[in-house]
Amino acid sequence: MNTEYAEKEPTRSEVDALAGATLLEFGSPWCGYCRRAQPLIAEAMAAHPQVRHVKIADASGRRLGRSFRVKLWPTLVFLADGKEVGRLIRPSDAGSIEQFLTQIGSSSKKG
Repeated sequence: MNTEYAEKEPTRSEVDALAGATLLEFGSPWCGYCRRAQPLIAEAMAAHPQVRHVKIADASGRRLGRSFRVKLWPTLVFLADGKEVGRLIRPSDAGSIEQFLTQIGSSSKKG
């Protein structure tokens, strides 16, 4: 699990080309909701080390967040082979994150 936000975001085409299971986490280091979600994300990710975790510092005018229509932080976007299969906004429990991680882990293996 990544603990630091990437200041340089990947392009949408780079994200769309990602193979396998990926969790995109949009947020900000100063966001209270984002800080509260960190232990939940860490707990869920611990059981899914094969899932790529891309933590993106989002802000007004950041292209990747806008391309995913991110409005609130944190927004978790779950991808299987570059395709969105689900999202959670301001998750409140590790179980819901875990369900999506399991789903993308098995979805990306089918392709």
